[in-house]
Amino acid sequence: MELKRVALVMADISGYTRFMKIHTMSLLHAEAIITELLEAVLDHAEFPLTLSKLEGDAAFMYATLDDDRQTAAAATRDILRQVTAFFEAFHAKERALIACDTCRCEGCNHIAELKLKAFLHVGEVAFKKIRQFEELAGEDVILIHRLLKNTVPAKEYILLTERFYELSGGIGDSPLEARTEEAEGLGPVAVRVHYPAGDPTPLPPRPAPAPPSPDNPELMALANRMNDYAVKRALGRMEQPRFNHLPNTKLSPASLLDYFVVGIGNNLMEAIHYRLQRKARGSRPMLS
Repeated sequence: MELKRVALVMADISGYTRFMKIHTMSLLHAEAIITELLEAVLDHAEFPLTLSKLEGDAAFMYATLDDDRQTAAAATRDILRQVTAFFEAFHAKERALIACDTCRCEGCNHIAELKLKAFLHVGEVAFKKIRQFEELAGEDVILIHRLLKNTVPAKEYILLTERFYELSGGIGDSPLEARTEEAEGLGPVAVRVHYPAGDPTPLPPRPAPAPPSPDNPELMALANRMNDYAVKRALGRMEQPRFNHLPNTKLSPASLLDYFVVGIGNNLMEAIHYRLQRKARGSRPMLS
């Protein structure tokens, strides 16, 4: 076991808890969508940030810091630059998913509700080697996880502990809101909160409900990725994910019957209803 001074970063996606109905297709599509959004975020993470592990709807990252304060400060400023770019990547992927998703399950209907939050902290952690993996442990690791539950009223924000804020100097010239949050079991924690500007790009219209077609390669590719995720998840070909904002439901091969028969059957009924409605009206109705 080795102790190191590090910057800790947690990127967390939320927004499904309030409305998610526990149906196999809705759950699996929600998990697949969150996974794709997290991958889009992680594609913009670079040195010195290193992924520690994926935690369902969150990605836990770290960067080791030099003992020299100036070098460490420069590293935290670079981390802040990367984290700010996470939001642009998240929203770009969110728009892309909406634009090519014809499914009408609850998970797909509410992609636009998903939001990104980021948490940053500086502390000392213990690195434990478990087989070929490195596990981070210690009070500062616990702290950043506990800060996911807080009283910040916004849906999207970047939360910096005072320790990270002092070392990095904050985000440009933007004033940050000073708050005190209660970390369960660890007491009050002074933090600063930055509220990113809203995404000015309007969300694209959703495509009409329809079965995936080779004529639309993006739609077909998304449907294939979701079906592939569902099969792997139900057959146990992937590690059981643990989501903070979704039900952690254990599935079995029998779940695929519900997914492919009931779920896809409902989508086909939606597509038929849409076409009949359009034909009856004699014009193209607005999509919801």
